[in-house]
Order: sequence, then structure tokens, then C-alpha cells
Amino acid sequence: MSWGTDLWDQFENLDKHTQWGIDFLERYAKFVKERLEIEQAYAKQLRSLVKKYCPKRSKDDEPRFTSCLSFYAILNELNDYAGQREVVAEEMGHKVYGELMRYSQDLKGERKHHLQEGRKAQQYLDQCWKHMDNSKKKFERECKEAEKSQMMYERLDNDINATKSEVEKAKSQLYLRQHMAEESKNEYAAQLQNFNGEQWKHFNQAIPQIFTNLQNMDERRTVKLGEMYRSFAEVERRVIPIVSKCLEGMVTAAKNVDERRDSGIVVESFKSGFEPPGDFPFEDFSQNIQRTGSDSTIGTPKTEGGKPDPKHAISRTKNKLWLFGKKPKAPTLEDLSHLPPEQRRKKLQQRIDELNKELQKEQDQRDALNKMKDVYEKNPQMGDPGSLQPKISETICNMEKLRSEIHKNESWFAEVEGKHGSRSERRSSADVNHHAPHGRESPEGSYTDDHSQEHRSPPQPDPHEFDDEFDDDDPLPAIGHCKALYSFDGSNEGTLVMNENEVLYVIEEDKGDGWTRVRKNSGEEGYVPTSYVEITMEKTSKGAVTYI
Repeated sequence: MSWGTDLWDQFENLDKHTQWGIDFLERYAKFVKERLEIEQAYAKQLRSLVKKYCPKRSKDDEPRFTSCLSFYAILNELNDYAGQREVVAEEMGHKVYGELMRYSQDLKGERKHHLQEGRKAQQYLDQCWKHMDNSKKKFERECKEAEKSQMMYERLDNDINATKSEVEKAKSQLYLRQHMAEESKNEYAAQLQNFNGEQWKHFNQAIPQIFTNLQNMDERRTVKLGEMYRSFAEVERRVIPIVSKCLEGMVTAAKNVDERRDSGIVVESFKSGFEPPGDFPFEDFSQNIQRTGSDSTIGTPKTEGGKPDPKHAISRTKNKLWLFGKKPKAPTLEDLSHLPPEQRRKKLQQRIDELNKELQKEQDQRDALNKMKDVYEKNPQMGDPGSLQPKISETICNMEKLRSEIHKNESWFAEVEGKHGSRSERRSSADVNHHAPHGRESPEGSYTDDHSQEHRSPPQPDPHEFDDEFDDDDPLPAIGHCKALYSFDGSNEGTLVMNENEVLYVIEEDKGDGWTRVRKNSGEEGYVPTSYVEITMEKTSKGAVTYI
């Protein structure tokens, strides 16, 4: 099928159809533009989402749980996925939308040219028709004038009253009109022949060629749309392998979640190294009650020597252990003794490793400066060796400081390691000898720098010394008072149970071992961790100094 032969008389309809084709192409281009804008907005929102949920803390503060690491891996994969959506938008903009708009401009120019050629051909044919029509009308007029002249001549020739001159004049007029009619006839015949030739050329050559060009243009537009449809799909299909890798990375991250490992990390992060508190002893307050014979058969546990335990009788359910309550906010100390033993050991080890790294950097810098100094000494034109000496001295000074810090932290670390071993030995011996005092530690793990002291425990030269002190008829005078910041279970011998916000009397200051001797209103005395109380000394004794 050809537009030139089948649609020779449909110029106006072809004009409208080709315009519709270009409009449709531009409509698809607009669709592609809106599609890529959606991709751009989607990618932007994905990146904002990833940024919102990415950790904002330093790398050292990040949790090491597999569930957290997997989630961060998923965020990274999602960020890469957003990048692929941006690639899709960019490729659609460049290879589809941009190409369609350029092609649309070319089609508009080509269509305009073909339609102008068609209108020119139609105008030329119209001119030929006008010339032919004018010659036809002239021939018709001349023929009518010749007929009139003939009728006039015949009338005068038959009229006996007409003069000879009148007849001759009519005859001459007849010959003139007949000659003019013949010339008009020849001109009309020539114009008619010319019009017929031009009309044949118009409808058999010019218009078919123009319509064929329009048909080729429209078919190329259709082919281009098909190519752009395919490009539209190919743009997204090309990123599918990378998108699949992103999704596979998310699946892999999900598989890497290890509940056992996370549980182990929790233990590693929060293990204190303390031993669980022992059983509370039974405190018999009925020893002085006269028993009947039947009651005497029931034995009641008694404390050694018939003396009541100096500890305050308190139900374990009412005693809020710090492990399950509010964590004490002890001040941060340089030797990290405010931390539990296990956490202190880990922190010290981490600090030692960091200091060793800094020391290695300083050593490398010193070696580099010494090499540069040697080069300057051998080649004075390259620089002054003396200019490097201040920097070398500063580096050596820094190295000495770091070595000192390392030595100090290694001493603390050795102390922690030693206490771990001594605590195990003491636990074994305590199981055999029940009269031996249990080692006491505050839940915050306060230790002394003296390696001979395994714990900051109350001074107890004799296991029964506390019984004598508590039974003393003349108790020690109060030198101040204190308020309990946290609850303390007093599970070790010689210590005193106290509840949070409880007010006690201070009867003996902390002598550097981390314990303060206090007395309750009931008269019970014992030691509590100094870091667990806020102490206010009386003006008459210590000048109203407050320790926290």
C-alpha cells in the first residue's frame, strides 16, 4: 500500500495524521520524563532514608552485634540500590527522552518541508487550470462574436436596401471574428493540453512522491518509537544484575545474623567479674525466749558464740541488688577502678593497645627525622640538620610520655590479672573455712594499687574482731553522717546492709581501702563502699568537708 496512489486525494487528512504522529511521539517523551523524575525522587528518598538510619556515632562506639552489623550492611546495599535507580533515571533522560525530543524536532522540520512541496505543486496546478479556463472562456466569447458577425453579414447580404459598402464591411467583420475565434481555439487547445499534462504529472508524479516521503517519515517515526520502547526497557534491564547483587547482599546480611554470637558479645560487654552474693544467714531473735519441752526439740540455727549477726536483718526480696536496679554512677577514675574487674581489664587492654600504636607512630616519625637529618648532614645544600633537632627532641619526649603511660597501665592491668587469680583461690579456701572472711568488693570494682591487697576490704585482723566491736558497750562516736546513693546488700562479713537514700552515721573514715565504717539508728555497725555514699563530716571533726 502506498499513500501516493491510494491516498492521492487525501492531502488534508495526511496533514492531520502526520501532525498527530509527532504529537504522540512527544506525548511518549513526556511520559518518559515523568517516569525518570519518579526514579530520581525514589532514589533521593532512599538515600535520605539510608542517611537517617545510618549510625551517627564513631566506629568505636558502634555495637558489634551481628543483627546491627547486618542492618548496616542492608543500609549499604540499599544505598547502592538507590544509585542504580539514579542510573536508570540518567539513562532514560539521555538515551530515551533526549533522543525522542531531538528526533521530534527533525520530524517537524521534515514534515514542514514535504507539506510545503505539496502545497506548491497544488498551487502550480491551480495556475495551469486558471490559464486553461481563461483561454476556454475567451474561445467561447470569440465564437459567439463570430456567430453574431455571420448573422449580421447574412442579413445585410439578403437586404436589397443595404448598400454594397455595408455588405463589404459586414463581410470583413465576419472574417475578423472568424480569425480571432480560430486563434482563441488554438490557444484554448494549447492551454488544455498543457493543463492535462501538468495534472497528470501532479497526480502521478509530484503528489505520489510527496505522499511517499510523508509515508516514509511516518513509518520511521513508528520504528523510532519501537526502538525507544525497547531502550526504555533495556535501561532498567541493564541494572537488574546489580540490583540482584544488592538484594543478594541483603539476603547474605540476613543470614549473617547469629544469635549465639550476639549473646556472647553481651556477656563480653557487660561481664563484671564479680561473684554472685552468698546466702543470707538465719538470724535467730528467739534465743532468749523460754522454750517448753516440746519446743526444745526443734533446733534453731545459731550464730557462732550465741551472738546475733551484726548485719541488718532484711529480706532478700526487699534488698535491691544493683545489678537489677539503677547502675551506680561512680566517678570516672584514671585507673578505671570504678569499673567492674572484667570491664576494667578490657578497657585497660584497649588503652594499652592504643598507646602502643601511638608509640609506634612516634618511633616511625623519629626514625624518619633521623634519616632526614643524616641526609642533610651529608648534603648541607638540601637543608639545615639543626632545624630538625627540635622536632626530634619533641618526638623523643612524646615517646617517653607514652612509655610512662604504657607502664602505668600495664601495672594496673597486672593488678587486675592478679586479682582474678587471687579471687579464685580465695573462693576455694572460703568453701573450706567458713570462719574466714569473704573478700569484699564494691560492685563498681574498687581496687588499690598495692598488689599485696587483693581487695579494698575493711581491716579485719581477726575473723571475730567484728563481734567484739559490735558488742562494745562504749560505741565509737559519730564523726559525721552519710546518705546512701545506692543499695548495698552487705553479703560479706563485716559489711552492712543499706538501702538507697538511707541516712547513716559515720564512725570511721575511709583509710584508703575504699570502705567507710558506719552505724545505723538501730545501733548496727559495719563497712559500706565509700563510692556508694555521700559523706558529710561534722564541723567539729573535719571542717564540714563533703565527699562524693
